[in-house]
Amino acid sequence: MIQVGQNVPDFSINDENGEVVSSKNLLGHRYILFFYPQDDSPSCTKEACSVRDHYSTITKLGYKIFGVSPDNEKKHKKFISKYEFQYPLLADSEKEMINAFGLFGPKKFMGKEVMGVYRTTVIIDENGIIINIIDQVKTAEHGQQILEIIKK
Repeated sequence: MIQVGQNVPDFSINDENGEVVSSKNLLGHRYILFFYPQDDSPSCTKEACSVRDHYSTITKLGYKIFGVSPDNEKKHKKFISKYEFQYPLLADSEKEMINAFGLFGPKKFMGKEVMGVYRTTVIIDENGIIINIIDQVKTAEHGQQILEIIKK
């Protein structure tokens, strides 16, 4: 599992348009990765829409933002189009990036233990250092949660 103060794990992954996004090409930029289980599910939609609604303020504060889930590029394109997201979604269908961050494993869902993505947001500075981790995501208020942290 990742921790504040660590270097971000190396990653290289396609966004919804097949463009490569990597930890190497993001050096020199501050950015936010929000990991979520699945496109178009009720909770994930609330979270992604909350980020959308705060996007302009987040970017004005100098951050790029990316959603990350195991969905493929095609499903991401539909999700973006349906809800008019201004930010890219990274397609980690093999869960390589999710596993590199330690964000996949057993969790409770509707009273049962299942395997899945841990809903987590990681904030990274321009040197590739993790400066904050939000692991108690409030889906409907997540954009505001992010803003409260990056405004400090």
